[in-house]
Amino acid sequence: MVAAIGHRAFSLIELVIVVVIIGIIGAIAIPRMSRGAEGATDSALTANLSVLRNAIDLYKTEQGAYPPETGFANHLTTYTNGAGGQSATKDSTHIYGPYLRAIPALPVGAEKGKTDVGSAVAAGTAWVYDSDTGRIFANTGDLMDARGKLYSDY
Repeated sequence: MVAAIGHRAFSLIELVIVVVIIGIIGAIAIPRMSRGAEGATDSALTANLSVLRNAIDLYKTEQGAYPPETGFANHLTTYTNGAGGQSATKDSTHIYGPYLRAIPALPVGAEKGKTDVGSAVAAGTAWVYDSDTGRIFANTGDLMDARGKLYSDY
């Protein structure tokens, strides 16, 4: 005798319930993931500014003055002497630095990806630096983070 084989399948109601549950999970997860990306950008900017500010402070401690605006990158990425002279290699007179391997790229805004440092807010400049005060900030104009804080105020 041959037993009858029953056919089992999902009902339409079961399939609709599964699709609704997947939709709810997606509605919760997608906004959380996008906020995470924004937070990563904010963290990258904060980290880059911290690295730059620490290098500027160390330069001032060793040299007695903030790095000049002209040749800013060279002063922080090469060996220097007490008079601010630069050398690609360390020798008996160029004993300070380098303070950075490279100027970090700006992670946000219209100048994103650029590393240029200038003394004023201008197109093509990633970082704005004042050699009188040692202050450096991002050249992001009026661009704000998710909390409403200007990136240039970081």
